[in-house]
Amino acid sequence: MSDNWKEQLYEPAGELIKVENVGFDGREQLTESEELISIESVDLSYSGKTGVIKALENITFNIYPGEFICVLGPSGCGKSTLLKIIAGFIKPTAGGIKLDGAEIKGTDWHRGVVFQNPPLYEWYSVRSNIAFGPKMRKVPKAEYEPLVDEYLAKVGLTEFANKKIYELSGGMKQRVSIARALINDPEILLMDEPFGALDALTRESVQDLTRKIWWDTGKTIFFITHDVEEALLLASRIIVLSRHPGKVIEDISVNFSRQMIEDNAADIKFSPGFYKCREKLLKLINSQR
Repeated sequence: MSDNWKEQLYEPAGELIKVENVGFDGREQLTESEELISIESVDLSYSGKTGVIKALENITFNIYPGEFICVLGPSGCGKSTLLKIIAGFIKPTAGGIKLDGAEIKGTDWHRGVVFQNPPLYEWYSVRSNIAFGPKMRKVPKAEYEPLVDEYLAKVGLTEFANKKIYELSGGMKQRVSIARALINDPEILLMDEPFGALDALTRESVQDLTRKIWWDTGKTIFFITHDVEEALLLASRIIVLSRHPGKVIEDISVNFSRQMIEDNAADIKFSPGFYKCREKLLKLINSQR
């Protein structure tokens, strides 16, 4: 994908742009008119001890190419459940989700998933874990081996290529998990609170890596987090869910991640605009508890 997606995402470009709403910073939210994923009237209910429990209710929004969407909401609001429906792990009770106009009916490599606890093969090497997907899809070795080297470099693990997974730190394991998902060239990368178990310094480092990969590749990312600051530092768009049953109560565009990359604004989180957005999101989420 060319860098043109960046201009389309943030700047007016004729018919390619669709105005959704206005973010906290006063900017119009601009997205490409052809959606990658459409989520229409999705409900999810399940049977509990007290009867039927509704986890999600009437979830409707589109995901556009090149977006970095972060989903926030109080604990138990259905954030991870929504991601699992998009991934194809769970079928919604009502409504539907389409990828490129085709209904999602199960899992496939077009949607890469990164979890908080990476499901890696501990006794395999880093290289073997990253190569696992292409090998299972019977991609010729001559084709996937250069890609393994490329993604080892992207996630900063070239010198650890032959290390076993059990020898790595938590942050390194997440880097392997990201590379293993990206090497399949999914249309969207789904990340379910991937940095929640990491210490603060490691978390910041992997956030920087993820932001850079998103910006450099134009990959669409759907990211679940409970951390408002993390969402503001990564996202181009933030969706907030209500307390359960989860409903979309806010959908805004934000611009801090772009400023960090283009303007090298490493101290953006100390700016008045960042503080204002953070406080408004915290107030909105806390009002749901």
